[in-house]
Amino acid sequence: MNKKNNYRWFVLGIGVLAQATFAMGFAGIPITGILMRDAYHFSLYELGFVLGSMGLGVAASEIIWGILTDKLGDKIVLTLGLWSSAVVFVVIAILLTPEASLGGVKSLHLAIALAIAGALGGSINSSSGRTIMSWFDDSERGFAMSVRQTAIPVGGAIGTGLLPSLAYTYGFEVTFIVLAATGFIAGLIVVFFINSKHTELKHAVQSALAVPSPLKSFQVWRIVISAGFLTVPQMAVLTFGGVYMRDVLDIDLASISIILIVVQLGGGILRIWSGYYTDRKKNRIALLKYYAICGGIASLVLCLMVNNTYMGVVFLMLTGLFGHAWHGISYTEAAVKAGVERAGTALGMVGTTVFIASFLTPILVARIAHGYGWGAVWGAVAILTFSALLCFISFSKKKEPLTSIGQDNES
Repeated sequence: MNKKNNYRWFVLGIGVLAQATFAMGFAGIPITGILMRDAYHFSLYELGFVLGSMGLGVAASEIIWGILTDKLGDKIVLTLGLWSSAVVFVVIAILLTPEASLGGVKSLHLAIALAIAGALGGSINSSSGRTIMSWFDDSERGFAMSVRQTAIPVGGAIGTGLLPSLAYTYGFEVTFIVLAATGFIAGLIVVFFINSKHTELKHAVQSALAVPSPLKSFQVWRIVISAGFLTVPQMAVLTFGGVYMRDVLDIDLASISIILIVVQLGGGILRIWSGYYTDRKKNRIALLKYYAICGGIASLVLCLMVNNTYMGVVFLMLTGLFGHAWHGISYTEAAVKAGVERAGTALGMVGTTVFIASFLTPILVARIAHGYGWGAVWGAVAILTFSALLCFISFSKKKEPLTSIGQDNES
């Protein structure tokens, strides 16, 4: 029994490894943007198109991978995602790098390749999440899923530190080969050390058709849509927080880097605490409401104090922290509402809105900042963050009132 109990934590560790492996490329490649622009001779428009393509690929494939995870099992889809995206990185290294191409690389070709890598690697989000859902019961799922979600900023931090250095020192050919190698190695670890509960779950359910699809569940869709709104403050801070601090607050680049690293690390810690707390209190929806309110207020104060250096930094950090904190409990709640046997589909639905918002937020911020200024940017972020509350208006009011954050209520 102890071995079985200990094994689920080992499974969680492998899920974290797989998620971090994907995040290395997803978050690390954009950090090489300055080097990529010079090496590939891309215009700023071409560079933005290329760097956004991987997120588009993920958004386009998330629900499909979620459905396939429920049908084929998490181990098969997780391995397939890691290895197939690694193959695409090998192809990019061979054909679509400045070192490998004699005639130059067109932005469209590289964008398509990265979109395919994102579409294939996006399978890791649903499959690793379903693995955790199947090995942990509801008393620990929030904590386990939050730990898994923390792998994204951790993997992103590794990619942020590693990939630009590789690209600068050895070129993009080696950079993409390293991404491919990590994907292949992570896939081997999954093959040899993960035991899937897919067959066991299929036998436990009389008929998979008897379980309603999350795609038809209004309860699941409200969580899914709220996740899209709650992604806005996170991405606004991560993508343009540095530009705002540099242009408006006149903060030096070293300090900006430290501030954004603190936001990501603090956000990861807050994710883990949120999962642990809601496992004990059974109040995931209530805490999601509080994060929407707190994130919206922080953005609104930032809007009003946009030119004040001290207040600007403090409330930018708070906006980013609240924008990070909700991930684990939102994914968990959607999967719990759907049921373990349909968890892959539900996780894919959440991932779709998260990555769509991740793609659209920088575009929205750039347009508003250019046309109306940074005060308008943070005002818009506040409005969109508050909009998440609309998804919870009639969510089990008797079971989860907003004042229930410290009480033991049902999720």
